[in-house]
Amino acid sequence: MTERLAAIPSGIATAARILQDGGLVAFGTETVYGLGGDATQPAAVARIFEAKNRPRFNPLISHFPNAEAAFTQVQASPLAQKLAEKFWPGPLTLVLPRAPGSTVSDLAADGLSSLAVRVPRGEAVLALLEEVGRPVAAPSANRSGRISPSDASHVLEELSGRIDAVLDTGPCAVGLESTVLDLTNPDRPCLLRPGGVSVEELEAVCGPLARPETEADAAPLSPGRMLSHYAPSLPVRLNATSVGPQEGLLAFGPTPPTGAAVTWNLSPTGNLEEAASRLFSGLRFLDSQQPTFDLTGLAVQPIPEQGLGLAIQDRLRRAAAPRPAEPDAP
Repeated sequence: MTERLAAIPSGIATAARILQDGGLVAFGTETVYGLGGDATQPAAVARIFEAKNRPRFNPLISHFPNAEAAFTQVQASPLAQKLAEKFWPGPLTLVLPRAPGSTVSDLAADGLSSLAVRVPRGEAVLALLEEVGRPVAAPSANRSGRISPSDASHVLEELSGRIDAVLDTGPCAVGLESTVLDLTNPDRPCLLRPGGVSVEELEAVCGPLARPETEADAAPLSPGRMLSHYAPSLPVRLNATSVGPQEGLLAFGPTPPTGAAVTWNLSPTGNLEEAASRLFSGLRFLDSQQPTFDLTGLAVQPIPEQGLGLAIQDRLRRAAAPRPAEPDAP
């Protein structure tokens, strides 16, 4: 049963405890209602994808109570600080290089070396984020492909029984997703997604903005426009029912095949939420074992293509895709 919490101190405190404990809470911002989970807990992030019935993983925006908190997780350029001073709290998301000490999980960032961060507007949501004291990942609080919710009742129509609570902060003032601006290249600010802050307002601060030439160019960085992110250096073989002695095995379930040089089991019990939460850790671990075991590749056991299994398989297919050929040396 999804609890509907009033945006008063006791309701905010309850919502904060749920998030700290790994639960999911929807809350209103000035844009739309977000489906929040603790961005530092991979299992909580996996629950977000499951609740949304999202068939692929995307980088998620991490929300913070102020710019100081947001900039502990990213490497903030002078331009980023200038934009934050002008537009935060507000409907602007900045994509910046992740800080070396970032605590946001790989699943929330989809394995990228960058992170999308935002300080939303709204007294209740800022109080909630302050009380949680951790980055909160929050895509729109609707099922994948459906209309974004601008009221608590919309959230309950979509997600009742799938999340723990909704903090009813009233109707959203903007009702349009945040603008996403890529600042990973400080000399070339790039508009990845139009939204609640206009291009004209941004260009008054940044100067002319670049645009991605294609959807594929925007996909790796912008929430909602993913194409391909972290892939291991070793070739990946999918739907493996046997494994060789020079392969690392990404296993799933209680009876993985034997014979691998090294194994990482996503979920010995066959739980897809657990598997999703351990996916990036598993890929990174096996890739790191190449020098120790002289690995020639990674084998991945079949994973059911249902629920979160669809997203896991989508991500693995991208990891297994052929790499572009290296250019010849000049």
